[in-house]
Amino acid sequence: MSIRDWPEHDRPREKLLAIGAPALSETELLAILLGAGVRGRSALDVARDLLADFGSLRGFLTADRDKVCKTRGFGTARYVVLQAALELTRRHYQELMTVGSALQNPQAIREFVQIRLRDLPYEVFCCLLLDCRYRVLSFEELFRGTIDGAIVHPREVLRLALSRNAAALILVHNHPSGIAEPSPSDRNITVRLKDALALVDIKVLDHLVVGDGVCESFAERGWL
Repeated sequence: MSIRDWPEHDRPREKLLAIGAPALSETELLAILLGAGVRGRSALDVARDLLADFGSLRGFLTADRDKVCKTRGFGTARYVVLQAALELTRRHYQELMTVGSALQNPQAIREFVQIRLRDLPYEVFCCLLLDCRYRVLSFEELFRGTIDGAIVHPREVLRLALSRNAAALILVHNHPSGIAEPSPSDRNITVRLKDALALVDIKVLDHLVVGDGVCESFAERGWL
C-alpha cells in the first residue's frame, strides 16, 4: 500500500505538520527526505532498511558516499539532497554562533564545533577567531592530521590571527577516537600558542576538544 493511501495522521509529512518534527521517528524523518520509495517499497520501508543496514542514523549519515549510493532506493540524487540538508544544519548552527559575544553563546559554539568535527575520521586543528568584543569573525581549519594527531605550527596560527585582525580566539580540535580527554601534548601546544599570541596582545579564551557527544573545555578546567 502506498503511503498516500494511509490514514492522514500516519503519513510522515502530515504528522510533522500536525504535531511537529520532534514527534517523528528517525525513520519517518528520513522518509520525508527521501520523498518517495521504490517499486514495491514505500519511502518508510526504504528509510527503515537504510537505518538497519548502516546500524544507526549516525552510521548512515557518516557512511562512505559510494556505499550509500549503491544502496537500493538511495542513489546519487538523494545523496546530494541529504548532504545539502546536513550542510544547511551546519550553517544554521554557525549563524547562531555568530549572534552576540562568544562568551554569551558557549552552548551554540559547542554545538557547532561538535557538528563540524565529531564524525571526522582524522584529527583537525581549528581556530574560532574573535574581534575585540568577542564576536565571531570566522572559523578556520588550519591543520589536518591522521587518526591520532595533527602537527600544529604556532607561527601559522599567529599569522592567521593577525591577517584576520583578531583580538582573541578559541582553539578547537577533535579526537577521532571519540575520547575527548585532553592529552599532555594538547596542554603543551595550548601553552605555546597562548604565550606566542600574548606577545601581540591576542588572547586565547579557550581550547575545546571534541569527542563523541562531548566537548571538553580547557577554560572550565582552569587551564587557561
